Amino acid sequence: MKLSSIFSTKKTESAIKAIDRLLNTVDGSVQVFREGVKNYLYADSEAFKSNLASMATLESEAGALRREIETYLYSRGSLLRSRGDIMRLLERIDHIIGIISSDLIQFEIETPKIPSVLRKEFVKLSELAAMAVESCIPGAKAYFESPGAVSEEIDKVYFYDKEATKLAQSIKRTVFHDMNELKLSEKFHLRYFALHIEDLSNAAMKVAEQLSVMNIKRNL
Repeated sequence: MKLSSIFSTKKTESAIKAIDRLLNTVDGSVQVFREGVKNYLYADSEAFKSNLASMATLESEAGALRREIETYLYSRGSLLRSRGDIMRLLERIDHIIGIISSDLIQFEIETPKIPSVLRKEFVKLSELAAMAVESCIPGAKAYFESPGAVSEEIDKVYFYDKEATKLAQSIKRTVFHDMNELKLSEKFHLRYFALHIEDLSNAAMKVAEQLSVMNIKRNL
């Protein structure tokens, strides 16, 4: 099934390309997030500033693409049945980009002090969250192009989200149980950043859940 099959019989090439570009923008944002966390943790300030600038550009591009797609959806009466579901999917995709941008900005504003013994754990947590999001992208494309593959793709999202949750809990447990040299305020700060990275994988799961609902409706 082609990407255009969900639209009216009059195929609109620009809308099809906009959806594909939006998903590619999410992919690009994940790469920036992955690099940004590493650059912050290992004190590469110039590269981190570049990550922030790249993310601002990607967020702006994603917003423009979402508005373009929404305009198309509202202009096609034939899409009344599926419009609401697609809009909710777009909102959840937009939330992912918002979390990535917010997380990187909070690193820049609050400059948390991550103990060297936890750097690898925070890098791994960001990797798991990134992989959860990355698994959403082929899942979303599959909904439009190859519906039979949706379930297989979104199963990966649930796996990475579960692993991210487990690791975030492990980090927080280590911070509060084993790192007695830290002040309570420092422990809260570390928990805050672990939680916000974990939120990215949770947002990916929300996209997966929406895709699952949409896929079920499509097969009714």
